[in-house]
Amino acid sequence: MNTLPAYSGARISGCWSLRADGSGGGEGSLDRLLPSVNTGLSPRKRTTSQCKSEPPLLRTSKRTIYTAGRPPWYNEHGTQSKEAFVIGLCGGSASGKTTVARKIIEALDVPWVVLLSMDSFYKVLTAEQQLLAANNDYNFDHPDAFDFSLLVHTLRKLKQGKSVKIPVYDFTTHGRQKEWKTVYGASVIIFEGIMSFADKELLKLLDMKIFVDTDSDIRLVRRLRRDITERGRDIEGVIKQYNKFVKPAFEQYIEPTMRLADIVVPRGGGNMVAIDLIVQHVHSQLEERELSVRAALASAHQAQPLPQTLSVLENTPQVRGMHTIIRNKETSRDEFIFYSKRLMRLLIERALSFLPSQVHIVQTPQGEDYEGRSFHGKGITGVSILRAGETMEPALRAVCKDVRIGKILIQTNQDTGEPELHYLRLPKDIGEDHVILTDCTVSTGAAAMMAIRVLLDHDVQEEKILLVSLLMAEMGVHSVAYAFPQVKIITTAVDKKVNDLFHIIPGIGNFGDRYFGTDAPPDWSDDDMDEQSC
Repeated sequence: MNTLPAYSGARISGCWSLRADGSGGGEGSLDRLLPSVNTGLSPRKRTTSQCKSEPPLLRTSKRTIYTAGRPPWYNEHGTQSKEAFVIGLCGGSASGKTTVARKIIEALDVPWVVLLSMDSFYKVLTAEQQLLAANNDYNFDHPDAFDFSLLVHTLRKLKQGKSVKIPVYDFTTHGRQKEWKTVYGASVIIFEGIMSFADKELLKLLDMKIFVDTDSDIRLVRRLRRDITERGRDIEGVIKQYNKFVKPAFEQYIEPTMRLADIVVPRGGGNMVAIDLIVQHVHSQLEERELSVRAALASAHQAQPLPQTLSVLENTPQVRGMHTIIRNKETSRDEFIFYSKRLMRLLIERALSFLPSQVHIVQTPQGEDYEGRSFHGKGITGVSILRAGETMEPALRAVCKDVRIGKILIQTNQDTGEPELHYLRLPKDIGEDHVILTDCTVSTGAAAMMAIRVLLDHDVQEEKILLVSLLMAEMGVHSVAYAFPQVKIITTAVDKKVNDLFHIIPGIGNFGDRYFGTDAPPDWSDDDMDEQSC
């Protein structure tokens, strides 16, 4: 599954995702976002994610990526403390609902906005209904044509911050495609459809209700143009369907729901006065929901014993010696990489010992039975918190043959000091796997908590998550263990202090910069990933 913060102008079967279009979030787009490993030993300059003079946009030949991240949607307890703000857009067919939605999104100028279309939730037609639809005799403008149960379930999960799968409806075949679209991480959801206000449970999920009121003649002209050019219909069939179903349905089911609207927008997308008022209200709502997670973590869990869920690698002379080398500020980059990799291999082996196993009897070449152990689970996925966590992937692949790999990019907003989610790519059906979450250093635990929250939102069970880090501060250990008491934490060492800049003390320095040969800015944090250029 590819999920990339993006503003995309391509509509995919009724579902617009202005935050994540899923069309290009693979290795290629990740390479454009992250610097490559510098093979030379000379340091190179480190770029920053927030540009003061220009908006946080990354323009490619095909699209514009909005690089501002998603701020925390949970509190220091790890539980969701704010829901997405949901705007419901209703109006007749071809009234301009999608145009209004796009104008709102452009004026909002905030990342992580999802535009969800009711068109995705048409019911699957029976063979008999298929024949009626082919002859323009099936009523797609009746409430019974929509799967409200699936729609309410999907919108509720998306509002709660969960990952959801959206059906992809094909208007040519009047059926759902095999592959569904995954959507995740909305701060604002704009839901549009002709029956947006037709269900009581659906209405409860809407924080703002907008009705787009457009003249019937204009709607007919637009519908003719759309159905003929985009859906392959003939003009006679479109007019027949309009007179038989569309116009009566508007008068009976849609127009009466105008009284439920908080705002009525005449003339659709051209009414910028109404759109500006809507945007002002949404901005005020988002400001009220802002959270400060890192500050709460820094003031909590002090002077408590280390949790039982923590496992620290035995401090043998070899382990101590490797720490001596990688902590030394005079250590060359090639030696830093070499001994870090040695520690990573030991750490991953230790982490694998906490996976569930079962008795497995095999026969040796001598014909004798041997009672051994084997992994007892569906699968194993490694998820790295970019960029430093990615350096642990080779060690994981070396000892876990069939491991699947996912990636999460979390960065600190230099203005707010809060972690922000910028990018994620997780394997399909990750919810069934045991997940090894890797990051090289954890200071306050803010980035690790956000990554764990992402995994939980994708239905990974808390007790199946292992957080693996080369070095942690006590604060980070306590933060993660307090919020997620069933997550197993494995590290090679735990340092006691974090200073005012969130550096681990005595620490190791900025691991990513020392490993990749980049220069850290003076205000870096041990929870920071490598920053993006503007």
